Amino acid sequence: MINLTTVLLIAGGIAALVVLGIIFSFFSVWLRAWLAGAYVGIVTLVAMRLRQVPYGLIVDARITAKKAGIDISIDDMEAHYLAGGNVVPTIQALIAARKAGIELNWDRACAIDLATKGSGKSVVEAVRTSVDPKVIDCPNPASGRTTIDGVSKDGIQVKVKARVTVRTNLDRFVGGAKEETIIARVGEGIVSTIGSAESYKVVLESPDSISKVVLKRGLDVGSAFEILSIDIADVDVGENVGAKLQEAQAEANKSIAQAQAEIRRAAAVALEQEMKARVQEMQAKVVEAQAQVPLALAEAFRAGRLGVMDYYKMENIQADTGMRKVIGTDEKK
Repeated sequence: MINLTTVLLIAGGIAALVVLGIIFSFFSVWLRAWLAGAYVGIVTLVAMRLRQVPYGLIVDARITAKKAGIDISIDDMEAHYLAGGNVVPTIQALIAARKAGIELNWDRACAIDLATKGSGKSVVEAVRTSVDPKVIDCPNPASGRTTIDGVSKDGIQVKVKARVTVRTNLDRFVGGAKEETIIARVGEGIVSTIGSAESYKVVLESPDSISKVVLKRGLDVGSAFEILSIDIADVDVGENVGAKLQEAQAEANKSIAQAQAEIRRAAAVALEQEMKARVQEMQAKVVEAQAQVPLALAEAFRAGRLGVMDYYKMENIQADTGMRKVIGTDEKK
């Protein structure tokens, strides 16, 4: 049977191997940094390991910066990593800016890196765009629109495609307006310029006048970019918006007139019906009055105010009047 001493020796050997492995891993990183002239202490490496910081990545980034002539402390790199930044791209951006003669310090590079996190962009791209200007299509094809549409004073629609050349302004990149704002401002300027033109022919004759007017407005104020140029890629004539608006206005006026005429017709019909009702009412009163005549005659007979001969005379007069009406009607026919 294996005694206790042998077990302890085996356990001690395994522990020693583990410790030697850890020490060798630290030693290799330490040696690599020392040989590259970017010295990092063993204690610092152990402290980073305990803080769950990838010390190998940090040391490699420091070596890269040191070889490029940029001296950045391990503490600054570690702080940027713990803040959620990307250390390697930030170092690469600093090196690219240095090679291009662009002034960019570590703190601003870290701020740009953190500002672009989660946006699909990076500090390296920001520096690259500052060195190599970027072309932005206006409008953005991703928005679903292909042209910027404006209407001149003569009512003709003009469709424009523009390309904006911009360069990153690193001093305003953090907190500055991005590409969407530039596109919106340029689009607004183009629409306003077309709208102030007396005729669409003026725009077609000199499309560069649009870019000149828009450039004078300083559309890059407060943005993360500097506008270098605005180039009109295409100009087309669209619809006659003025004629369509006039047609629509005429149709609206026609509908209003028809509605007013219908109101007057309805009022006339209502008045006619009212007059008919009044005629019927008067006829009813006449019939009612005629119904009172026999009663009055009967009352006159009973009271002695009307004799038999008077009644016959009245009947004769009524018969003579009726005969004359008939004769007169036949003569007219």
